[in-house]
Amino acid sequence: MPRWPLVAALLLATAGGTALVTTQLVQGDPASQGDAGSDEDTAASAEAMAARAEIADDPIAPKLAPEGYDVTIISYSDYQCPFCRKIHPELERLAQEDGKVRIVYRDWPIFGPASEEAARMAIASQWQNKHRQFNDALMRTDGKLSSEKIRAAAAAAGIDFARLERDMETREDDIDGVLRRTAMQAAQMGLQGTPAMLVGPYMIPGAVDYAGLTRAVAEARRFNAEHAAGKEA
Repeated sequence: MPRWPLVAALLLATAGGTALVTTQLVQGDPASQGDAGSDEDTAASAEAMAARAEIADDPIAPKLAPEGYDVTIISYSDYQCPFCRKIHPELERLAQEDGKVRIVYRDWPIFGPASEEAARMAIASQWQNKHRQFNDALMRTDGKLSSEKIRAAAAAAGIDFARLERDMETREDDIDGVLRRTAMQAAQMGLQGTPAMLVGPYMIPGAVDYAGLTRAVAEARRFNAEHAAGKEA
């Protein structure tokens, strides 16, 4: 399976200490890429930009996209993942305080049937403009999920459950498709589990605290500004 040239390397403090965010991913045989240039050059290549756009702009993946956003965070998560639940309030805080960050939610249900049930319902909730509320309610649910807990989260989010069930049925192919694409992309990027985030050209493969998250956003803005200037030169 080919690997995508998505990211540059960035060192930052995570919730568990210090981590590299992460090794650059290259298309084809990594051994043949020794003279390909710096991480950031690879991350700015046309192939890398196209790959990130394909992930970020998936028409079915739910999004929080404020007007005039200038950085995109792509979040791979599972509603039963404890570290995803830990990162969730940090992402919510960032969205509120920054105001120019787009968040793309890539549901990757790897913790079993309850995770998939929650992911499918969360994706379907966007068609009644309730994804942010439902995502928040699910992430704040304690312990292992069950159908009863998922339905309680839906009620807390103000979901019209009858409509949700209709949307899940009529948009089943769309939901199947986005889950399949997300799993394929995770494999192509070599992700080992949730959480994982792409912040501009950088990847955070695990939990991160608020300071680390804001630093990654700042570095992504710097990267975007530098490479936009290079294109104009």
